[in-house]
Order: sequence, then structure tokens, then C-alpha cells
Amino acid sequence: MNNIVSFKEAKACPIQFVLAVNDTLNVISGKWKLPIIGSLLFEKKRFTDIQRNISKITPRMLSKELKDLEMNGMVKRTVYDTSPITVEYELTESGKLLSDVLDKMLEWGIQHREAVLSEK
Repeated sequence: MNNIVSFKEAKACPIQFVLAVNDTLNVISGKWKLPIIGSLLFEKKRFTDIQRNISKITPRMLSKELKDLEMNGMVKRTVYDTSPITVEYELTESGKLLSDVLDKMLEWGIQHREAVLSEK
């Protein structure tokens, strides 16, 4: 994080931290954005490949979420002049940086699930 102090290192919560977290949540909020990002972490994919990868997402919702992610600079859409036209989606460099966030969420989710299940 360059010269940025982390939450763990900070003595108090500066307004920049709150703004940064809000910006992050605005980009990745919702039920489908993180699964879409996760689907694209390893390679470019076509629309139907992404849809197959994420159960229960409708084509309309996938289209909307991909447009949002593209508008926020997380996903790049490339149209190839083929017959029929081929469209591929891939993460931008900024989108790829979310892999660290997803790794931490995965780690926390596994630990949390185990803790909750062990309490029962």
C-alpha cells in the first residue's frame, strides 16, 4: 500500500480511510460483482462462460453488472470483428488487484464458518 498506513497501524480512523472504504464498496457492492470478478481472475471469458460459472445469475443482471464494472474501470470489454461477433471480458490491472482482497475474504470466510459451526 505504498506509504499508506493500514487500519492496524493507525492511531485513529482518518476520513481518508472512510472515503477509501466507501469508494471500494461502491465499486464492488452487490450480490454479483465479486463472483464476476472471481470468475475473471484467471482468464478472459465470454459472456456465456461467465454466466455458466455463476449459478443463478440472469443474463440481464450479468449484463448490468458487467457494464457497471466496466464503467468503474474494473473490467475491459473487447469486441472482435468475427462472424458472429465475439465479445470477451477481462479484468483491468485495477480489477486484478482485488485478488488480495478476495484472498483475505476467503480466509476470513473459512475461519468464520468454522467458528460458527463449532459453536453449534
